[in-house]
Amino acid sequence: MPSLRDLRRRTRSVKNTQQITKAMKMVSAAKLRRSQDAILSARPFARKMLEVLNSLATRANPEGHPLLRVREPRRVDVVIVTSDKGLCGSFNANILKTAETFVKRMKCDDLGIQLVGRKARDYFRRRHYKIRREFVDIFRNLGYDTAGAVARPIIERYSAPDSPEGVDAVFVIYNEFKNVMQQDVVVERLLPLEKLHFERREEELDYIYEPGPAAIYDAVIPRHVEYQLWRALLESAAAEHAARMTAMENATKNASELIEQLTLTMNKARQASITKEILEVISGAEAIQ
Repeated sequence: MPSLRDLRRRTRSVKNTQQITKAMKMVSAAKLRRSQDAILSARPFARKMLEVLNSLATRANPEGHPLLRVREPRRVDVVIVTSDKGLCGSFNANILKTAETFVKRMKCDDLGIQLVGRKARDYFRRRHYKIRREFVDIFRNLGYDTAGAVARPIIERYSAPDSPEGVDAVFVIYNEFKNVMQQDVVVERLLPLEKLHFERREEELDYIYEPGPAAIYDAVIPRHVEYQLWRALLESAAAEHAARMTAMENATKNASELIEQLTLTMNKARQASITKEILEVISGAEAIQ
């Protein structure tokens, strides 16, 4: 059995760790509230924009804009979104496992990955993949400009399929925020825009474009790609805070249980020491007599 000094030292260490995990839980809870409000505000606009753009893409001429053209996916880009920090349970492990499985199953001539988050960068740097770009520490001050910085090079490469850096399809993999206890890994096709299927009567409908289809597409479609990527970053940020809050809560509970076990062991050791001393005193007294 460990000595009383070792048990006290270990109990003190666990209590210090418990204070840290409790503080991290409170910080994540505060950040989660802000991130949750941001994603709940962004979702309706993103979904409606996706619906309108898909409707336009379904009825429009595919040659009307480079981002509407569907090509055989010979060259593919995959955007993988993870966190910059750990201590958030299986948040990063799940998405890295899904991303690597998806990348291995892709049948294409050229596949490149874009990594968002320090965990994705550290993971894929140790493996033989074609890394196009890396974005680290963007969640510290996450803004819409960040999504634009990630999306604009993707739009340029998809719009220039004949260039050496051109791509035929773009996918994004991230954790979608469901609730505090659940975050789901999502694989979405960012480009080309997926077309919806309408009933025959609805397919015959069309829109009157002002100033014109080309001008509207040039202004709206790139913004749509940026906003969908912005929504994915917001989803990932909210899911990360939720996962970290849950992980720190579980760590705090485990620390409490460990402290109780150490306290019980320490009391048993102290009781055994006291009993031993009493027996020694009694034995000494009997020897004197």
